[in-house]
Amino acid sequence: MSTPTKRVAFHTLGCKLNFSETSSISRDFIEYGYEKVDFNDFADIYVINTCSVTENADKETRKLIRRTKRINPDSYIALIGCYAQLKPDEIINLDGVNMVLGAKEKFNLLNYLQKMDLNNNNKLMVTSEINDVKTFNPSYS
Repeated sequence: MSTPTKRVAFHTLGCKLNFSETSSISRDFIEYGYEKVDFNDFADIYVINTCSVTENADKETRKLIRRTKRINPDSYIALIGCYAQLKPDEIINLDGVNMVLGAKEKFNLLNYLQKMDLNNNNKLMVTSEINDVKTFNPSYS
């Protein structure tokens, strides 16, 4: 039984660690059968790895969310990264955002997506206190 290939796009803001983590997470999607496309292309799922070092990074995240909804109004948007960890309640309430995962949960993004009905406008926010993060996921680009 085969299912249609879902298209996924990634955008990373911030530091080299974020870029490395996005690279690792995107490989998981490809290995599972997703087609990775450019962030400016039509995708079913958009993943934004956020930064929160500057106010500009937060604004850029909100701008990216609006852009994805112009490309595909029915897309599913997941946010991970520092902004997602620090302000999950703020982010989950932004128009268009479906999923927010904190630092501990971001490497399980694919598992969370598989449990969700992506055709529904449901929302999921899963975060942990940063002090509760006890695991390390090796990442490389």
